[in-house]
Amino acid sequence: MKLFVNGYLASRKNTLIAVLLLTVGIFAASSIYSASHAEAKTYPVHSTPQSFSDLAETASSAVVNIRTVKTIKGGGRVFRHFKKGPFGEDDPMKDFFDRFFGDERPRDFKQRSLGSGFIIDQEGYIVTNNHVVENADKIEVILNDEKQFDAKIVGRDPNTDLALIKIKAKRSLPALRFGDSEQLKVGQWVLAIGSPFGLEHTVTAGIVSAKGRVIGSGPYDDFIQTDASINPGNSGGPLLNMDGEVIGINTAIIAGGQGIGFAIPVNLAKGIIDQLKNKGEVTRGWLGVGIQDISKEVAAYYGIEGEKGVLVIEVFPGDPADLAGIKPKDFILSVNGQKMGTSRELTGLIADIGVGETAKIKVWRDGKIETFKVKIAKREDEKIASKEQRKERHDELGIRVADLTPELARRYKLKDDQGVIVVDVAADSRAEDAGIRARDIIKEVNHKNIATVSDLNKAIKDVKDGEAIEMFIWRINRGFLVIKIIK
Repeated sequence: MKLFVNGYLASRKNTLIAVLLLTVGIFAASSIYSASHAEAKTYPVHSTPQSFSDLAETASSAVVNIRTVKTIKGGGRVFRHFKKGPFGEDDPMKDFFDRFFGDERPRDFKQRSLGSGFIIDQEGYIVTNNHVVENADKIEVILNDEKQFDAKIVGRDPNTDLALIKIKAKRSLPALRFGDSEQLKVGQWVLAIGSPFGLEHTVTAGIVSAKGRVIGSGPYDDFIQTDASINPGNSGGPLLNMDGEVIGINTAIIAGGQGIGFAIPVNLAKGIIDQLKNKGEVTRGWLGVGIQDISKEVAAYYGIEGEKGVLVIEVFPGDPADLAGIKPKDFILSVNGQKMGTSRELTGLIADIGVGETAKIKVWRDGKIETFKVKIAKREDEKIASKEQRKERHDELGIRVADLTPELARRYKLKDDQGVIVVDVAADSRAEDAGIRARDIIKEVNHKNIATVSDLNKAIKDVKDGEAIEMFIWRINRGFLVIKIIK
């Protein structure tokens, strides 16, 4: 599934984005009867609005069109191509191209992009998406009455793709009010306003298709899915309920999808916008663990079927969890009395805890429940990214591996849990060329047993350059294989 943020002409991947078409179905309901028909129950159904005109007219005055200019250094490959004649060295116009372009250095060029946003107060603060204004040299805001203003960035939060900008209008500005996205119901009518493909103040209507969508865009995914038409240029525009309240910020689409758009819930955005407005940045809590949801197999293996929680798979040395005594293979059951069901819940809850505050974390370990007091630190995204890069770095052969845990051995129906599992294979690497695949389990290297990642690293290190590395591998649905790689 390919996902695209919708800043017009500012997509991060050079991929054609198809226009999403919206079809609104009209339906009605009357009464639903119990199976026994003894008692009729009538469920309230909000009828289809006869018109969205009043809502669209009122809200549009606070929705803005955002135009940005970004400088692309060096012009890129496309611009270098145009400095060559169409027939290469045999081009009869070669002297002409050499004369005018031959000694010229690659020029910078300006990339122009379009997006949307909405005013949140009379002072001129405007909410939009981070990807709309990121790295912009110039930001221009166009109001509904076509008045134009230069804007400055107040703060950005790449993790949630939110940004706050500001204009000086010297007059009172119309503003939208925030609603409560927690009260949204699937099937509820919503309205989207923005500038798709530069078509200012386009209004589209639809329903809430789903809530709590995780689309892989970041650690705080919790999107509202809607079938109100959202296209490139809608980014940063509001998603409104029938009371004219902002309940989401339109952000992403699925390439080639129809009637599938995503908006950031306003309840997630409120605190971030406040921090950006007051401090210019977002501060989040940091626990210092790598986590994953508990699968049924893992729960059964450890005998914790009756408990929900999050499995700790890694503890970063020197970080809060490590200092408090939390270890890998611990199961986090609750934080400050709030039960944890998914890793996403834990990440969001820790992020909202103030830096320096102490959190009480209840953990299941070896059949016993323990409570740890953890002093929460500040999340440093650059340091985290550095840790992730070190953790996910491929070795010299182009593979990334992890220890084979008992639960993985059980899943793959292995008699023992000795070996390491291939987590990823780098493209165009020696490992890929040799035929190694993700989920292969390396049991031996040159007839040496491999029990841990350290064993594998040492075995490969002992092989001299130019010599053969023979890996005895077990592969799902194939059995044992021997794969040979020249170091």
